[in-house]
Amino acid sequence: MKILFDTNIVLDALLRRQPHAPIASSLMTSVSQGRLDGVLCATTVTTIYYFVSQLHSEAETRSHLRTLFGMFAIAPVRRDILEVALGLALPDYEDAVIHESGRLAKVDGIVTRDSRGFQNAEIHIYTPYELSRILNSLEE
Repeated sequence: MKILFDTNIVLDALLRRQPHAPIASSLMTSVSQGRLDGVLCATTVTTIYYFVSQLHSEAETRSHLRTLFGMFAIAPVRRDILEVALGLALPDYEDAVIHESGRLAKVDGIVTRDSRGFQNAEIHIYTPYELSRILNSLEE
């Protein structure tokens, strides 16, 4: 499965934000083990940099990003994506950009804790627990 990770899922794992860290870390492990094809929106990378750099040194922050680059494909953000996102019936523009970037990257779904932000999505939306259950069922 090719899954776009919402920003908060990655931040939950990297910053060990409770109570979300265990499931987020498990999904990230699924990407590193090749059980999921992980994708990040390009704007997610800059947001991750900002928040991680608030708590870690510059060297540690860049190391985290290099690790993510080795694990995840990056879905681009171009002018056309930004313009289409403006017209989407999603309540949050950042979520709309992530959605449109993922749609053009042909992802199978987006994993997020904020499914309400993606209510009118054209892509399947998974909560972290739903996606984890699906992955576990595929292994049985």
